[in-house]
Amino acid sequence: MLAFALMLLAATPRPLPTPNLPKAKLHTEFTVEVNAKGQVVLVKSGKSCKDLNFNAKTYGNVLQMWIRHPNGSATIGMYRVTYDYNPHTHAVDRGIKLLSAGGDWGNQLGAANEMLNADNARAAKARKAFPSFDQIVGPSPKPTHKP
Repeated sequence: MLAFALMLLAATPRPLPTPNLPKAKLHTEFTVEVNAKGQVVLVKSGKSCKDLNFNAKTYGNVLQMWIRHPNGSATIGMYRVTYDYNPHTHAVDRGIKLLSAGGDWGNQLGAANEMLNADNARAAKARKAFPSFDQIVGPSPKPTHKP
C-alpha cells in the first residue's frame, strides 16, 4: 500500500503539448451535391487556403456532412459550404448556402457511406486472404488408450 502511494506521488503527469494554432485568418470553400437524405454525395469543387492541415480537416468534414432543415427533411441540390477560422477566438465558423435546388443525384449514396462500404469491402477481402484457424491448426490429435 505504501509503495503504491509513493508511486502515485512520484509519477507526475506530463502537461499536454500546446497546439500550434494558426496566427492568420483561414478560409476554405466547397461546392457540394446533397442527396434526398441530406448527405453530401460529391464535392464538385473547392477553394483551399495556405494551411494544408486546415484544408484536409475541412475537406474531410464536408465529406461527412449532412445538410438538413430543422424538421429533418432535406432539399436535393447544390450547396456552398464555407469554413472561416478566426485566429483571435480560435473558432471555426461554418456557412451553408443553397446554390440550386434539384439534381439527378437525389437517390445516390452519401460520400461517407461510400467510404464505409469501400472500407468494409477491403476488410472482407483481407479476411478471405487468410486461411481459417482450423485450416492452420488442423484436427486435434485423439489420445490413444495405453494397455
